[in-house]
Amino acid sequence: MILTRRHLLLGATATLAGCDRLARNESFRETLFSAENFHKWAQRGLMAPDALAREFRPDQISPVFRANGTANPNTPAYKALWHGGFADWRLNVTGLVSRDLSLSLSQLRTLPHREQITRHDCVEGWSAIGKWRGVRLKTILDGAGLRSGARYIVFRCADDMGGGRPYYESIDLADAFHPQTILAFALNDRPLSVANGAPLRLRVERQLGYKQAKYLMGIEAVDSLAAIGKGKGGFWEDHADYDWYAGI
Repeated sequence: MILTRRHLLLGATATLAGCDRLARNESFRETLFSAENFHKWAQRGLMAPDALAREFRPDQISPVFRANGTANPNTPAYKALWHGGFADWRLNVTGLVSRDLSLSLSQLRTLPHREQITRHDCVEGWSAIGKWRGVRLKTILDGAGLRSGARYIVFRCADDMGGGRPYYESIDLADAFHPQTILAFALNDRPLSVANGAPLRLRVERQLGYKQAKYLMGIEAVDSLAAIGKGKGGFWEDHADYDWYAGI
């Protein structure tokens, strides 16, 4: 059976019927039924933690995969890496980890990888199906050794959003360890193009496109999002009031 939004709402109503005391609490209702919190509760509470986003057949891949957001960071630092074939690029893993890591693109390509054909849903209303290849984020985090206080993973990117403000995003550990959350270095059996996030981008398949951070430069494990940007956990969350949890 396909789990639709209607099923989620009916299930939520049945669940809340047995929680009358909480249901009469105004602050509880406001928190639960805010768009972001309800969506997160519904997806996390009514679906298995490792439930997969739909995967498609090779013949369903879109003929063109549009670029979302920045099409080229075009900064001097990024152009130097690009023109050097990303040989000098490194993914730095820092924060609440036992071991800081600095990984080259060639090192990432030698690690066990996952391939998945999934649909990218953009907040602007378009979608496209693509085949991604990359390393599970779990593999990287296990290699670094998360410390007990880590609760979120922050992604630092090369694209400058104006005024020297690099793009950033974050997810929690539930999404970080999901089997479809990968650091992708290939799209449709080719290395990522610049427009689609070369040399490495995040794929967190159960969330909208703006969560799929491109041009990755660093990963940081943190205990709170309060000190990240303006405290909402991502660039568009901070500057355009997008939901931090963008589950689909």
